[in-house]
Amino acid sequence: MRDDTPHETRRVRLSRTFDEDAELYDRARPGYPPELFDALHALAGTGPGCRVLEVGAGTGKATVPLAARGCRITAVELGADMAAVARRNLAAYEAVEVVTADFETWPLPGDPFDAVVAATAFHWIDPAVRMTRAADALRPGGALAVVSTQHVAGGSEEFFAEVQRCYERFDPATPPGLRPPAADDVDTSDHAAEAARSGRFGPVECRRWQWELTYTTEEYLRLLRTYSNHRALPPEALAGLLSCVAALIDGRHAGRVTKRHLTELRVSRTL
Repeated sequence: MRDDTPHETRRVRLSRTFDEDAELYDRARPGYPPELFDALHALAGTGPGCRVLEVGAGTGKATVPLAARGCRITAVELGADMAAVARRNLAAYEAVEVVTADFETWPLPGDPFDAVVAATAFHWIDPAVRMTRAADALRPGGALAVVSTQHVAGGSEEFFAEVQRCYERFDPATPPGLRPPAADDVDTSDHAAEAARSGRFGPVECRRWQWELTYTTEEYLRLLRTYSNHRALPPEALAGLLSCVAALIDGRHAGRVTKRHLTELRVSRTL
């Protein structure tokens, strides 16, 4: 299962859950590896003075590093509370504007952008319009940069095998025996195919990084409470799931677990 492919029947509802606790999201969600921003600079030109439209900025996890590199950013974020936290996090950067709006209907400025960046957010945008809207926002030869983050095999593998019993008990939609995929098995060629179908973009260049984070029990529970599919569970089921996960980490894994991430950058330019 891919982390960035919500079923279309649930996409809109799940995308709204992040704004329910923006402060928790800001505290619990990790940022991105520094190498990502080096590659963004090299492939998409996101250096000093670059005009960037960020789609789905959240609380600014990618916006702050881009602003620190001198980009001039218009960050569009659907959630009002998420946008408010982003404005606070970006208060030191005068060249950043955070707009509370949905990208699908937000009126595009007349002056086109050098780059459109979506960090772990493009999959929440309506697939019927996201490529066309991104292309319309860009100057000729401008870059669309889409960042995806996946949970992959590695880290505390025994824990992630054992914890499936908790999910199968409290979330009936959990497939039996689900495991994080190996990084080499994560196929994201569907993005390149979507860009080609649009007729608006050239070939997609990709870069990948694997990285790990270790969490205490409480840190990991906070992280889980920011995930859309967890927040969508009935309150009793979510409470039971979190209690089960906590008991497993504390009882069998000495209060710490390590999660491995795969971050992929995909860059294409308008034709």
